[in-house]
Amino acid sequence: MLNLILGGARSGKSRLAEQLAEHSGLAVTYIATSEPLDGEMNARVQLHRERRPAQWALIEEPLHLAHVLRATASAERCLLVDCLTLWLTNLLMLDNPERLVAERTALLDCLAQLPGEIILVSNETGLGVVPMGELTRRYVDEAGWLHQAIAERCQRVVLSVAGLPLTLKGPAL
Repeated sequence: MLNLILGGARSGKSRLAEQLAEHSGLAVTYIATSEPLDGEMNARVQLHRERRPAQWALIEEPLHLAHVLRATASAERCLLVDCLTLWLTNLLMLDNPERLVAERTALLDCLAQLPGEIILVSNETGLGVVPMGELTRRYVDEAGWLHQAIAERCQRVVLSVAGLPLTLKGPAL
């Protein structure tokens, strides 16, 4: 099953995704997309590390997400990707629009063929005001378009607010 879990900062989306992975009964591989480039991001990454069960495999991949998903997915495995908006940010910071389009297309094209349980976590950024800066507006637009395209392909889409899941599509959690 292909799952998308959306939520704002500190909404409980990652914890919800981790619980879903744990209850899948499958071997879990956590795919981390962040590049902790400062102390605050290092602290966030450390919180995630401390929460994850020791037996979970970890792959850190900031850019080539579709490649990792294709290479790792199997019927006996649950893949948890945290998170799509950090992956998108990494691609936007390359300042190479062709690369962004290629990686996004590769991700969208591979999703339907992936075996096993796939859980994609992403920050819902489109609920606030329109940002003032050009790069920030582009980020919000790209994230919104990505979420719509992925949600269309998913069997389950969940919005996490205040640690509570609201199922938008598919079977309730």
